Order: sequence, then structure tokens, then C-alpha cells
Amino acid sequence: MNENSITKLEGKAVYVPGDDVDTDRIIPARFMKCITFDGLGEYLFYDVRYNEDGSKKEHNLNDERFSEATIIVSGNNFGCGSSREHAPQSIQKAGFNAVIAGSFAEIFFGNSTNLGVVCVIVGNDDRKQIAELINENPELVLSIDLETLKVNVGEYSFDCSIKEDARKSLLDGSFDSLNELLEGNTEVDSIVSKLEYMNG
Repeated sequence: MNENSITKLEGKAVYVPGDDVDTDRIIPARFMKCITFDGLGEYLFYDVRYNEDGSKKEHNLNDERFSEATIIVSGNNFGCGSSREHAPQSIQKAGFNAVIAGSFAEIFFGNSTNLGVVCVIVGNDDRKQIAELINENPELVLSIDLETLKVNVGEYSFDCSIKEDARKSLLDGSFDSLNELLEGNTEVDSIVSKLEYMNG
């Protein structure tokens, strides 16, 4: 394992209700005019959190009780819709490092894994109980253990699942493809030095 390995995550959680949470709900398209992904966090779930005049709606993500949450709990088919990478980027930039849902859209799941945002699947009944537990006590620390495939909330433990290739890449730290490329710099330099057309 290397320093990027993710074996276990711990943090407070917030419940964001609803099935089929699409990427346009996660980050509305009008906020995607940025050159970099910095700053996207403030627009996370913007249209379900704010009125047109900018005033806050009643929503768990606006509730001070959940202001320290780093894990999102939601419904089925999370991240559906377009393939925009901005959706997982906005989740990460808003300070969240994991999503627990009933299922995930394929591209969203892949983009999230590449960022190190852990996406695990938990069954409907168990997820409902997790939501009830954190709504009753927002101070509860939730943990996602990728080695044992368990989500632990207080004295309760729930089974979770994740695609094996994604789990392996998170456990061994190889999920970050850019980092993997950078680690190969020495080998690249060595090959380049042997190419005649690069040294003419």
C-alpha cells in the first residue's frame, strides 16, 4: 500500500433524500463555466438548496446540525444523467469524501473513484436505518471499511459493496491516474534520453 491508499473512512454524515439524483441536480450546468474545478463546492445541489433570490431553502445540506458532514447518504441510481466530471468534483470540493447509495450511475462512479471519492452500495432497508440514525443524532461518526466491506454507525454495522476493481484501486492507492503517471517520470525520462529524434 502507498500513501494514497484508502482503507477506511470516518466522518459525520448527512442524508440527501431521493432516487435518480442526476448530475444536473448535483451541479447545475450554469455553474460549469469555470476553467478549473476550484470553487464548484459552493454550488453543490444549488437549486434544491437555494431560492432564486439566493435565500436558503429547508434542506439537510443547509442544516447547521450537518455542517461537519463529510459523507453523503442518498437513494438509488445516484449520479445519473450526463457524464460531467463536475458532479463528483463539486462533491469533493464541498468537503465530502464518500457517498453511500443504493446504486450509482456507471460514469459517475468511475469519475468519483478516480478522485478518491468512495462510493459504496448499501441496501434500501439498511440505508433507511442509517438515515434515521444520523437524523436523530448528527454527531454520530460513521465509518466505511473497504477491507471488511462494512458501514458502521454507532453500535450498528451494515454490509456494503463496491466493484472489486474500484475497491482494489482505492486500497492500493492506484485510483489516481495522474499520480501514477507522475510516478513514472524517471522511466519516461530514461526512455526519452534514448530516442535519437529527441536528442538531435
